[in-house]
Amino acid sequence: MNWLTGAPRRTYALIAAICAAMLAFGMYLQHVQGLEPCPMCIVQRYALVLVGVFAALAAFTRRSGLQKSWAVLGLLAAGGGAFTAARQSWLQWYPPELGSCGRDIYGMIESFPLRRAIPMIFQGSGDCSAVDWTFLGLTIANWGFVWFAAFAVVFALLLAQRAPRPVPGRQVPA
Repeated sequence: MNWLTGAPRRTYALIAAICAAMLAFGMYLQHVQGLEPCPMCIVQRYALVLVGVFAALAAFTRRSGLQKSWAVLGLLAAGGGAFTAARQSWLQWYPPELGSCGRDIYGMIESFPLRRAIPMIFQGSGDCSAVDWTFLGLTIANWGFVWFAAFAVVFALLLAQRAPRPVPGRQVPA
């Protein structure tokens, strides 16, 4: 695993790049393929943005303590994204009788004050149980869970490693 933890700043940059690519692919599916995201998909996008931003900040930070702080926040965002993706996967495997998981996200924001709309968003709305796209037998939510779990594992591994001790007269790699 030295290739992963040997150069943490490069690993954080790779996570940020993967997040950007995943977000771009989500935009492609929405705007080119015509797949409308459900509220749980929107929450996963926000989590993906947070993971990418925290990973990018960690990649650009040289101080170990601050870098670890960004990594902790990235780990929390990845955990939240994994939880949401797992919940959506569960709904896809065991769809509810009514085929819905709440209100439309945009309708909630327009109809309710923000302090009431934000908790509603996290409850989900629209048909989160619909399976509109698959790749290698996995849905978008399944792939989201796989990637969020992978990001969480990498963040945890990077957080668990000890900072290298400086050797007099030798520069420590970033």
